[in-house]
Amino acid sequence: MRIIRAGEFQLDRRVDSGNLEEQQTARSVIERVRTEGDAAVLEYTRQFDRVELTPDALRISPEELRAAYDRVEPAFVEALRAAAANIRAYHEKQRRQSWIDVQHDGTTLGQIVRPLRRVGVYVPGGKAAYPSSVMMNIIPASVAGVREIVMVTPPATAGREGIDPYILVAAAEAGVTEAYRVGGAQAIAALAYGTETIPAVDKIVGPGNIYVALAKRLVYGVVDIDSIAGPSEIVVIADEGANPAYAAADLLSQAEHDEMASAVLITPSAALAERVSAEVEKQLAQLPRRDIAAESIERHGAILLVDTLEEAFEASNRLAPEHLELLVDNPLDWLGRVENAGAVFLGPYSAESVGDYFAGPNHVLPTSGTARFFSPLGVDTFVKRSSLISYTREALLANGDKIMTLARHEGLEGHARAISVRMESNRGT
Repeated sequence: MRIIRAGEFQLDRRVDSGNLEEQQTARSVIERVRTEGDAAVLEYTRQFDRVELTPDALRISPEELRAAYDRVEPAFVEALRAAAANIRAYHEKQRRQSWIDVQHDGTTLGQIVRPLRRVGVYVPGGKAAYPSSVMMNIIPASVAGVREIVMVTPPATAGREGIDPYILVAAAEAGVTEAYRVGGAQAIAALAYGTETIPAVDKIVGPGNIYVALAKRLVYGVVDIDSIAGPSEIVVIADEGANPAYAAADLLSQAEHDEMASAVLITPSAALAERVSAEVEKQLAQLPRRDIAAESIERHGAILLVDTLEEAFEASNRLAPEHLELLVDNPLDWLGRVENAGAVFLGPYSAESVGDYFAGPNHVLPTSGTARFFSPLGVDTFVKRSSLISYTREALLANGDKIMTLARHEGLEGHARAISVRMESNRGT
């Protein structure tokens, strides 16, 4: 693993916008599904997934969800339920309440917080199937109070006939209310515009391939979306006392995601840098997905040397990583220096995998440096807020002149007259 000075490292994390052919394909798929509904969905399923379906077969029945339990081992269900309990408990703490503030001058202001009515969750079926991501997307929606949570997933998982049963079990445990066997851009279009079989949703969340990402971008505005996910990232800040085996394992845990993933160690210790580099090579040789991880490390990984830990945090904040691990002495003392990170993991026993699967915080995190302004997926992702304004006669008379002054300054006489007509009819009464 290359060891360089922090100032020499540059990471291009622009979100992939696809090439012209991919963009045109996504646009064409969306338009046909919008105008032709189920017929287009079924045709694209034959074309892209090589699966023949009828409209009646699009929906995954509750019986099929229940039958999936017979195809997974009990230990998996036990672990899944423990993780789901942690995820639900964590997200319960994020719930917001509506509020009303009745003021002494007759003004009543407030905010109404309501869940979205219907949400679509896209679950990929490509290189790997991730039941953990199913829970991370569905459980916060359930906690938020979304009544209709719709999962779409390709009709066949890569390397397997049919949908991965682990995905179906995770969806059932998380609280999905509907599920459909459709993937790709056609699934996004169906969720956005609705078909004869799949009613439209208000928001679409969940990762996917380039066609899914492009489709989500194209339907934004018709529906809301979570974000356009980029490759996975980790930054590990470590001091001279850090365990090099831990650091190397955590870097590789992200590098094995895909070839575009980024794994970066930042340290002021040249000795630790050498030990971690050697550990990465040693552990990489034993990793089942070593080819993917090796390419990720080669293309987007590095060990960055800095003079001080303060500089390490400055470098990390510039990268704004999805995951940030602090393998330093007394990590809580350094937490205040973290400005940009999707999730922060403190100390040697808080491996990033703990957060990915079990602890409770959401693992759907901002990528591509967007932790500078985006937050993890959570309950707020699935609610909307309405403002509440109530003025009494006395409050309007007391403030009407100021309101009219502001309206007329902007050249909006109609706005001013909406106030003056009320003031004139109520003065002196």
